[in-house]
Amino acid sequence: MIFSTLEHILTHISFSVVSIVIAIHLINLSLNGIVGLHDSLGKGMIVTFFCITGLLVTRWIFSEHLPLSDLYESLIFLSWSFSIFNMIPSFTFKKHKNHLSTIIAPSVILTQGFATSGLLIKMHQSTILVPALQSHWLMMHVSMMVLGYAALLCGSLLSVALLVITFRKVIRIIGNSNNFYFLNESFSFAEIKYLNKRNNILRNTSFLSFRNSYRSQFIQQLDRWSHRIISLGFLFLTIGILSGAVWANEAWGSYWNWDPKETWAFITWTIFAIFLHTRKKLEGVNSSIVASMGFLIIWVCYFGINLLGIGLHSYGSFTSN
Repeated sequence: MIFSTLEHILTHISFSVVSIVIAIHLINLSLNGIVGLHDSLGKGMIVTFFCITGLLVTRWIFSEHLPLSDLYESLIFLSWSFSIFNMIPSFTFKKHKNHLSTIIAPSVILTQGFATSGLLIKMHQSTILVPALQSHWLMMHVSMMVLGYAALLCGSLLSVALLVITFRKVIRIIGNSNNFYFLNESFSFAEIKYLNKRNNILRNTSFLSFRNSYRSQFIQQLDRWSHRIISLGFLFLTIGILSGAVWANEAWGSYWNWDPKETWAFITWTIFAIFLHTRKKLEGVNSSIVASMGFLIIWVCYFGINLLGIGLHSYGSFTSN
């Protein structure tokens, strides 16, 4: 009873804190950044991290096994992993940390919000592990897979953000070019307008140069951080798949059974292997497109089996409730 109450308290505290953090993030960005809020944002995410850590430890003690046996527990662990990757930019890159955190932080509240929703209410109570899960490989396989999913999702989110920023810039340039062409064709005093336009450009050169330089640096950081985090996630995913194969051989006598979960995990691994292999040739927008495809495939891999409730990985699914 005490552990259950403590678990509920930590859940509500972490959810409330991360909600406030995201709200402050958005307000801070809309006001072009308030220096005094940067430290409070980082501290808020640290509080969220420790609350989710306490939640996992409490459930571990109460259930007497690593809390990774069903969808609810894996979502909480996924939220915990997101909070880790959200804090990395704060310690390693100061200049754009607020923007990077704003992109990743909503993942924490979305995963934890779904985990604590009414859809998974029957999974909130700890249960005895099924025989297939009573193995020392549970910690290695599932933790590496979820950490891999979290890292790959965070890196892919940065790639999606890069695509959004880049495409908006391209569309804006095309729109401005069309407007200039229309003005030059419609008015007889085109040369006068050209001179005025040139004067305005010269007057605002310093501001535009600073703005374009900042945007260019931010896009480069998105691309760089996306590659770094995806590389780390790919390593976790590889370890998770290999340890899962060893576990499958011990449990069912075969390293690979082409289970739906195994198949989609292999597809996910292949997509990000392509991303890393072609990274030097496809930098920026092109590599971000590949990572964005991987973002969708990860969610299919993670939730697909739980929605269908088929295969060897159907434990803890929606249909099993």
